Amino acid sequence: MTELTKTFDPAEIEQRWYAHWETEGLFHPDRPGAEPWTIVNPPPNVTGSLHIGHALDNTLQDILTRHARLQGKDALWVVGTDHAGIATQMVVERQMAERQQKRTDYTREDFVAKVWEWKEESGGEITQQLRRLGCSMDWANERFTMDEGFSKAVLKVFVDLHKEGLIYRDKRLVNWDPGLGTAISDLEVETREIKGSFWHLRYPLEDGSGFIEVATTRPETMLADMAVAVNAADERYTHLVGKQVKLPITGRLIPIITDDHADPELGSGAVKITPGHDFNDFEVGKRAGIAAGDMLNMLDAKAQVVQVSDGLIPEAFLGLTTAAARKAVVAQLKAEGFLIPHIDKDGEEHDAEPRTIQTPYGDRSGVVIEPWLTDQWYVDAATLAKPAIEAVRSGAIEIVPKTWEKTFFNWMENIQPWCVSRQLWWGHRIPAWFAEDGSIYVALSEAEAQAQAGAGVALRQDSDVLDTWFSSALWPFATMGWPEESSRNLHGRYPNDVLISGFDILFFWDARMMMQGIHFMKDVPFRKLYLHGLVRAADGAKMSKSKGNVVNPLGLIDKYGADALRFFMAAMESQGRDIKMDERRVEGYRNFATKLWNACRFAQSNGIGASSSAIAPDATLAVNKWIIAETIGCVQAVDLALADLRFDGAANAVYQFVWSRFCDWYLELIKPVSIGEEKGSIDPESKLVAGWVIDQILVLLHPFMPFITEELWHAMADPAHARANNLIVAHWPMADAQSIDPAASKEVDWLIRLVSEVRAARNELGIAPGVRMAAHVLDASAETAARIERQTAAIARLARIDLASGAAPVGGALQVVIDETTFVLPLEGVIDIGAERDRLSKAIAAAEKERDTLAGRLGNPSFVERAKPEAVDKARADHADKAAEAERLSAALARLG
Repeated sequence: MTELTKTFDPAEIEQRWYAHWETEGLFHPDRPGAEPWTIVNPPPNVTGSLHIGHALDNTLQDILTRHARLQGKDALWVVGTDHAGIATQMVVERQMAERQQKRTDYTREDFVAKVWEWKEESGGEITQQLRRLGCSMDWANERFTMDEGFSKAVLKVFVDLHKEGLIYRDKRLVNWDPGLGTAISDLEVETREIKGSFWHLRYPLEDGSGFIEVATTRPETMLADMAVAVNAADERYTHLVGKQVKLPITGRLIPIITDDHADPELGSGAVKITPGHDFNDFEVGKRAGIAAGDMLNMLDAKAQVVQVSDGLIPEAFLGLTTAAARKAVVAQLKAEGFLIPHIDKDGEEHDAEPRTIQTPYGDRSGVVIEPWLTDQWYVDAATLAKPAIEAVRSGAIEIVPKTWEKTFFNWMENIQPWCVSRQLWWGHRIPAWFAEDGSIYVALSEAEAQAQAGAGVALRQDSDVLDTWFSSALWPFATMGWPEESSRNLHGRYPNDVLISGFDILFFWDARMMMQGIHFMKDVPFRKLYLHGLVRAADGAKMSKSKGNVVNPLGLIDKYGADALRFFMAAMESQGRDIKMDERRVEGYRNFATKLWNACRFAQSNGIGASSSAIAPDATLAVNKWIIAETIGCVQAVDLALADLRFDGAANAVYQFVWSRFCDWYLELIKPVSIGEEKGSIDPESKLVAGWVIDQILVLLHPFMPFITEELWHAMADPAHARANNLIVAHWPMADAQSIDPAASKEVDWLIRLVSEVRAARNELGIAPGVRMAAHVLDASAETAARIERQTAAIARLARIDLASGAAPVGGALQVVIDETTFVLPLEGVIDIGAERDRLSKAIAAAEKERDTLAGRLGNPSFVERAKPEAVDKARADHADKAAEAERLSAALARLG
């Protein structure tokens, strides 16, 4: 054995073992004939750095990967990074700005070359950080969504979908980021609550017979209004339907139409319709028969006012930002009498009613997002969604937790066309070429497009690139080399066994992998989808840089070690719930690692080494039969929990077994007794059993805490017979129920209950641990008497009591009842019984008073309803503590006799 150092130092062993695993190729699947097992990582942005969400996501994946590997499967964890179109282009442009340069100073080709240069120099930070977390990924086959092979797959998918009519070009509203100058996805839109205003406007009827009142939070968009909508059931406006309104400022004539979007219960019941600048209005416009190409667009790519097709926007408004246009529009409406003033509760007049407005912002640019009418490429998501919906309904894909299915179906059954084009230079350029006559040719190469167009036809390639989510949707099969026939064999690797992701990308990534995977591979991309929650701050708030409550996982690793952070993530991951970050718990799991380290040091000092067999040794002693049964029970519990993806159940099962059953009890029960100045020794049978149990613990714990377990696995081995294999490729324990002896287990459980009860009772009465006491046994059955006889030495050593014969003397005594037997421990001469009664009585009264005060507060509806949730939770926890304390002290008083 390699003697363990006195102090457990995570930093020293983590770097050493990870380098060893990677250098030896132990993450690479290389088990011919073994059952293949595959998982792919959600590729992090190449610009990214490890955040706490990554730490959770990748810890759970690594647990499953290491577990599969230990089960003898040919486990592959596909690793790679995403080119992250917007984020990466922003990083490089920001660096250029520091040198007083901008993207347009370069040709497109030169700029892209600079991005590749940045990627090679600085784009691998997060992959190094994943190594620090202990992720056993197949780095030998690391992928990148812009590498040559993956790019071929992306282009083929686009071309094939276009041929099938599932990709098309259309004019629709998109989320437009004026700061970045591109369309963005819903996931890149951050909704903020902004203090805004609600303006009420008069729109005059064309015939001069009156007005119709509308209300809006965006009065500037009236410059592009195309209708006013009322509900067909709203009798107030029946006589106006079909008439026209003459818009203030522009003088445009627009119709009054009916549409269910207008709610008679909200405001005036009439709403202005600007189909070119509002998603709801766009749908209303389509239902009214307005073609997208005819919808008015009053903004340019920088969200500045431009002239619309009918030329009716006054020149004074052209070039204004939306904010400036809003002020100008309101001022003119007010001056011309078309603004209806708002009267507040004090009777004072204001231009508008104050409102809190849900406003969309770009999560990267920080500017207000505009619904903008543009020509973009779209995927017919509704058609692709149908097989994915059926896959979940049929059970071909199991979503865990199942509660997410309802949300999945609701979104997929109402899915909208997917905008897949982005106005960037970095990314997969769309394989489409335009001719001067408006014809579009989609092909894998310019040569193929030219062949389609014919000789002499001038072509210009689309300048847009594809949405990053489009390419990452191919991750489960394009990473395997599809569509190349000579690529890595997809057999057994597709479908993947499981996918783990945050619930927040269920639709943006998970669902789209289902769509593309089923369409191109004719099978689901994964058999099981596990959706974990968010890691929140300790108070339950969402982490954000602006709040200053973001937790850096690398800082926690530096402080407590990767194993402690990983175990925290697993132990706290309860299906369907978010995780509250608690650094004290991480510290607690560091203490758990230290306890295991010290247990192995104790074993070494007593001649206990690694086991030579995966099968439990033969045992005759009850304590050894008991720990073998406990070990098998732990294996069964972990197996069941991992099968159900109950990471918390698996982690807590092994934690309780290691801390309580093995360290606190078994090692105590087999600890040698010193006689005089001579130290005793552990019996040979217990040494064999203890070594076997430690081996089982290290294998069970390895998926959760890989570094310390690998270190201890090798340290416990006999140098003369060093382990041929690393723990990472050892064998998962078998839960052999034949090795369980129920009678022995019951006896040791009885012993533990007796010792625990005696210790607790002594502690409540303030009796020092070292004080030995006599114990008289009453009403013991023959079975209990036999147990007492066999366990006399253990009882005397662990409970610090000496079993006495005869009746107990009269007077105060501590009484412990275990099953049918009462153990009476006389207190005369041990403590002052009267003083102890007084102390306990006062302590009980104090605990009950606090308990009742807290109960009164919790019984007050005003407190429960108005107090902060964390204050109510604390009051409930304090009440439970005081109630338990009062009960415990009362039991101690009763024991005095």
